[in-house]
Amino acid sequence: MFTKILIANRGEIACRVIATARKMGIATVAVYSDADKEARHVKLADEAVHIGAAPSRESYLLADKIIAACKQTGAQAVHPGYGFLSENEAFAKRCEDEGIAFIGPKAHSIAAMGDKIASKKLANEAKVNTIPGYNDAISGPEQAVEIAKGIGYPVMIKASAGGGGKGLRVAFNDKEAFEGFTSCQNEARNSFGDDRIFIEKFVQEPRHIEIQVLGDSHGNVIYLNERECSIQRRHQKVIEEAPSPFISDATRKAMGEQAVQLAKAVKYQSAGTVEFVVGKDQDFYFLEMNTRLQVEHPVTECITGLDLVELMIRVAAGEKLPLTQADVKRDGWAIECRINAEDPFRNFLPSTGRLVRFQPPEESMFQADTTKKLGVRVDTGVYEGGEIPMYYDSMIAKLIVHGTDRNDAIAKMRAALNGFVIRGISSNIPFQAALLAHPKFVTGDFNTGFIAENYGKGFHAEDVPHDDPLFLVALAAYMNRRYRARASGISGQLAGHEVKVGEQFVVITLGAEGQNQYHDVTVSDFEDKSGSSAVLVGGNSYQISSTATLGQIRVQGACNGQGFTAQVERGVGKNPLALRIAHNGTQIDALVLSPLGAKLYKLMPFKAPPDLSKFLLSPMPGLLVDVAVQPGQKVQAGEKLAVIEAMKMENILFAAQDGVVGKITAGKGESLAVDQIILEFE
Repeated sequence: MFTKILIANRGEIACRVIATARKMGIATVAVYSDADKEARHVKLADEAVHIGAAPSRESYLLADKIIAACKQTGAQAVHPGYGFLSENEAFAKRCEDEGIAFIGPKAHSIAAMGDKIASKKLANEAKVNTIPGYNDAISGPEQAVEIAKGIGYPVMIKASAGGGGKGLRVAFNDKEAFEGFTSCQNEARNSFGDDRIFIEKFVQEPRHIEIQVLGDSHGNVIYLNERECSIQRRHQKVIEEAPSPFISDATRKAMGEQAVQLAKAVKYQSAGTVEFVVGKDQDFYFLEMNTRLQVEHPVTECITGLDLVELMIRVAAGEKLPLTQADVKRDGWAIECRINAEDPFRNFLPSTGRLVRFQPPEESMFQADTTKKLGVRVDTGVYEGGEIPMYYDSMIAKLIVHGTDRNDAIAKMRAALNGFVIRGISSNIPFQAALLAHPKFVTGDFNTGFIAENYGKGFHAEDVPHDDPLFLVALAAYMNRRYRARASGISGQLAGHEVKVGEQFVVITLGAEGQNQYHDVTVSDFEDKSGSSAVLVGGNSYQISSTATLGQIRVQGACNGQGFTAQVERGVGKNPLALRIAHNGTQIDALVLSPLGAKLYKLMPFKAPPDLSKFLLSPMPGLLVDVAVQPGQKVQAGEKLAVIEAMKMENILFAAQDGVVGKITAGKGESLAVDQIILEFE
């Protein structure tokens, strides 16, 4: 067995590999760029080596630097994680040539299956059903349009070396095919150093279901059941679960056996994933094989009780698989939510910066005893006070729950999301909460078009309806009562002007453009020791109790005998006196006033925000790749104005209305801050 391994990656996956290596008694070496000098994976590893500048093409994608770091530290093996060099045939071969074990498949397997064009050809030769398409590299956008017309729209344009949603577009007409090819090629070149593109028929209403396989150097290959990955936004997975709520045992067995057959055909060693498109009648087609560890591998670990990273390390060291197909378990139900640094209410624009608060829900997984491994797991590469840089993927953490069945897992996930505190940047937690509460998700009635169909016009606060909105009002009143009770006990108050606790309040929920709602509330029977109050609002009674410390964001307690987790903050919205209450994805800002105070507040004039429609503002921090207009140019609504690159994705800014371009204030190649002015309209 190895005594020291190097992790050629960053973020949560580097931390994940370090955790298993430490459990196995193996020393670890981290590598880091300028942007990751203070990163969590650097702090966790036994050693760390600086390998270059912040952009991945100048650090994490440099094989020479990785190999040099191995030699410098005496690392006997490299775990590539996912992304970066994990599916790079040349890097795997280089490791082999240098006498460094590559903790992944052999270079010939990566060559055969890691390249999407080559894998399609091999699958066809093996008589595996594949989706119709053009499996050779395409020379340019004109040829792409002709091929797309020949296949028939809609088509999927994909980078051969793509992954993680990068270098992928769906086109429904010639214009989208032409533009999509160019964007895919640019993203592929920047992210993977390989701009080959291919096109295939886009199967409408498909399910994305993948089979986890595991092979060793002794010819043994098994499958570890499936993962349901159909909840995707722009081809990026959002929620994954295992098992799938859709397929039958017979389909599961057939898919698993076909995946094993494919893996054996390329003498596959290590963990890998065979992805399938599954139709409504459970007919399935080979899509591609990922010759690496998947982001969503924890859900498979939960239901099987296996540590996939450990098995990868053991296989790379020449050991036989410790189990057969008959030994593979399927216990309970697991769900993973990808918590990303993006603002769902601003069309999921990237959000970078410092994590002012980062408090994940308490973990409750028990790795040693699989019978008790029902709870919460958090895989992350960040920490409170750390930075989310603009150069890499937007993932903050992976939140994983393991339940006895699917309904139990959904309930556990909703509670865990309620308790996940992230401040300083925006996250997609409200969106995740909305997805988990959607009736079609709850019943398992969805496909890869689920998000596009249900949130095609973007995501808005009203897309997360609370099942009991008055509970949020009651909680605001309850917490305000606790604040006042504490204030009333402060010594040295001026006689006759002491803080009175009171029982009658008006809770004002603050709406857009001054559209506020007023709720008469009574809070009574407050008991300092128990932290319990009876709250009456809108004819409903809420018996709320909590031992939460005032001032902490996460509040856990009980309401009418049912447990809850919510988040409560003061002074974070536009009104510094308001309480912000968040629960089950719904958020309100509420002022809790005396009846007289509420009457006076109602008389206050509404101050409208300034008109910024004459400016094009940068919606995110990023690099200004292109300004597509000139001063004096007339533009129409929907016309392309500028392109910003952030977190390895190109974001196109369009004109919101017709107008004439006046002054351009930012230049191509400039690093932009959020809300920085790019151009002005006349």
